[in-house]
Amino acid sequence: MKNLNKINTLLFLLCISLGFAQQTPAPKQTKDFAIVGATAHIGNGKAIENSIIVVSNGKIITIGPEASTPLTKQAMDIIDGKGKHIYPGFIVANGTLGLVEVDAVKASNDLSEMGTFNPHIRSIIAYNTESKVTESMRPNGVLLGQVVPRGGRISGTSSVVQYDAWNWEDAAIKLDDGIHINWPSTFKRGRRWLGEDPGLKPNDDYAKQVKELNDYFNESKSYNNGSKAERHLPYEAMAGLFDGSKHLYINANDEKAITDAVNFAKSQNVAHITIVGAYQSGNLAEFLKQNEVSVFLRRVHSRPELEDDDYDLPYKLAKKLVDAGVLVALEPSGQMERMNSRNLPFYAGTTVAHGLTKAQALQLITENPAKIMGIDDLYGTLEVGKSATLFISEGDALDMRTNILTKAFIDGRELSLETHQTELWKRYSEKPSQVD
Repeated sequence: MKNLNKINTLLFLLCISLGFAQQTPAPKQTKDFAIVGATAHIGNGKAIENSIIVVSNGKIITIGPEASTPLTKQAMDIIDGKGKHIYPGFIVANGTLGLVEVDAVKASNDLSEMGTFNPHIRSIIAYNTESKVTESMRPNGVLLGQVVPRGGRISGTSSVVQYDAWNWEDAAIKLDDGIHINWPSTFKRGRRWLGEDPGLKPNDDYAKQVKELNDYFNESKSYNNGSKAERHLPYEAMAGLFDGSKHLYINANDEKAITDAVNFAKSQNVAHITIVGAYQSGNLAEFLKQNEVSVFLRRVHSRPELEDDDYDLPYKLAKKLVDAGVLVALEPSGQMERMNSRNLPFYAGTTVAHGLTKAQALQLITENPAKIMGIDDLYGTLEVGKSATLFISEGDALDMRTNILTKAFIDGRELSLETHQTELWKRYSEKPSQVD
């Protein structure tokens, strides 16, 4: 009887999962198409009014002004874009989409692994292409993302995916792009539940924790330069940091932590460094620029952390860094990070209200993250030879009032913009009103 109950439960769960599965991935592009008349926002700071974009075999083969770019192929579909806007697909940096479906259901949570030093943990293996949460990004133009593990001192290795795939192999754009570190906190709060003062106080273990990290890097370097008589997977995973094939992403927020983290990475001869979060990076803009360190800036829609911070610090920080020449991308981490990833374009829009131009703000979620992740050869901008990963919007895609998608494409494949949420909206919009 117990076995029968288990079987019935499994069948029930299977039916639910099938009933609410993601839309079937779009088939490969088989016919050329052209989008005519729209304003093309290239993603590199430029725009083309009344443009023509021709797509063949998933790639952009022609882009330019309509008046001077005649269509050379007749056997293609023509999409009328007059009055509309075309954008490259937006890119989520430092995200966890596809790693957790329901936080309260442990079996659907693949966010982190046990242990302190886990550079060999590959988030891509756990990426769930059937996620309803990931599917809900597409109607806002969010089509690509970095899948990042959490936890520990060294969390693991991230990969970059596109959001319309059968499995993680199909989804992967760039495998194992970088390793993520949580830099030790210079300050910590007292544990109220143990009767401690909840205020900030210096972390007495800071120097010890930094030394442990430094020792781990040195041991990894020695292993990779040695005979490797016994295989050590965590040390092997670190090799890319030393030969330049992997990026180092360091979560750090206060000035001392950021400064120490950059100096540490430089002392270890790490070539590609990004500070993630970077709350107090505005005071270190010149330092970051001089050291060629990029930034994944914490969620724009957040409150100041300290009582003497400017009330609008999170909103204007992007402009301060961009003006200093720092390569900046936006990331959505924080409470309900996975759900809020769909608001990525509106975070960028907020930076416009606090000093950036719309072209600069667009770069924060297109060209800049693509450059940092090393996928800018194919993604991030609308250029000849690059992937046709783009969408058409009725209006300004950085404004939630006018970000209304009519079509979206990944590698030239036209996506379904239907989600569980849009299905519910349609269902209940047809519900008759109850009148007594």
